[in-house]
Amino acid sequence: MDLTQAKPTIFLATTNADAARAFYEGVLGLSLTEDSPFALVYPLTGTELRLSKVPEYTPQPFTVLDWQVSDIGAAHTALSGKGVAFTRYDGMDQDQRGVWTTPDGGAQILWFKDPDGNVLSVSQRKA
Repeated sequence: MDLTQAKPTIFLATTNADAARAFYEGVLGLSLTEDSPFALVYPLTGTELRLSKVPEYTPQPFTVLDWQVSDIGAAHTALSGKGVAFTRYDGMDQDQRGVWTTPDGGAQILWFKDPDGNVLSVSQRKA
């Protein structure tokens, strides 16, 4: 078995499938491929995102899903235009938009949360 060649699946949790659908489809623009009693499923490049429907959930305090983008400014504009509130962290030197640049300058990251409090981000990385 060679897991390096196996297609991965990303699992997150939701306690409110209706709010999750409104966010992932209406705000992030993802296309739903399945809505079962167990999960909402969205295709992503090379993988899929499964939002498991759960009765209770405590989100993790760190990023659980990141999309690498070519233009962090354009991503900020698009997301803020959809009403996304960006997350600010104490001790992180984030600019006025909420973008943090890594100390080595290799990446810029912008954090936000889904309706269940899952920490998501977009990042622009230098090649």
